[in-house]
Amino acid sequence: MKKARVVFAGTPDFALASLKALISAGVTPLTVLTQPDRRAGRGKKMTPSPVKTFSNTHEISVWQPHSLTSADVIAKLAALAPDLVIVSAYGLLLPQEFLDVPRRGCLNVHASLLPRWRGAAPIQAAILSGDDETGVSLMRMEAGLDTGAVFQRSSLAIGPDESAGELYDRLATLGGEVLVENLAAILDGAMTATPQDEAAATHASKIKKSDAVLRWDQPATDLHRLIRAYDPVPGARFEFRGEDIKCWRAGLAEGEHQKAGKILSVDKGGIVVACGDGSLRLTQLQRPGRGRVTAAEFASQFDLQDDCF
Repeated sequence: MKKARVVFAGTPDFALASLKALISAGVTPLTVLTQPDRRAGRGKKMTPSPVKTFSNTHEISVWQPHSLTSADVIAKLAALAPDLVIVSAYGLLLPQEFLDVPRRGCLNVHASLLPRWRGAAPIQAAILSGDDETGVSLMRMEAGLDTGAVFQRSSLAIGPDESAGELYDRLATLGGEVLVENLAAILDGAMTATPQDEAAATHASKIKKSDAVLRWDQPATDLHRLIRAYDPVPGARFEFRGEDIKCWRAGLAEGEHQKAGKILSVDKGGIVVACGDGSLRLTQLQRPGRGRVTAAEFASQFDLQDDCF
């Protein structure tokens, strides 16, 4: 596997886990493709992706095309004569001309058990839907969105209170492990990819900020999942006394049926709020321009008795 001619395409920390696993296994990519630098942080400074930063440190050449459709990009890739292009959370569409260049095609490290949760936000979708498990799929890429045949799947259980950020980290690590374990067989052509069952396919749409609004007339179980699914991005939120409050942690609670949004109790354990069905105990909140605090500390800043969110 050390002689494999591999190109890697990825951008965020999720992809970086697979790149690091490759390097540790003795497979150094011929080059790395990653998204162009973006403005980030309060100063809006141009910031390289985690994959670019790591690649520069390890003296791996980096390409940052804005699109993969140009003839120059295709020719540049063809000149490398890669056996395989490995893609993980790259963020750009791969046209058929690009997919056709590598001898063994393009391999995607996808964060779901395909065909469940194709699309942009599979980790969040798994939590929102109350799935007991998710995992990573190694998929042969084709023109359709995550529709290619699958070489391997590896699953893990989703914790009852696990956030998307926590699950993201575990899946990133799993992705690197599954990639390295199966790479040699895929490169040798010794592993067969199985077509996906189209009838079982589900789609994970791109997240919008409006998706993360807490509506107290919804069931507490749904709101609990929403809070977990949108931690850390974009953060579940609700409006209270003219402020946009983010809720980062919560749990299901006991409580008599009341009007949705009614604050039922406030103590060191959190703020219990009535929902459309059941109650939710908020345990970590954040006011605009401030840090995350316990619900008890948040409550000390307001008189919440007999109030509603």
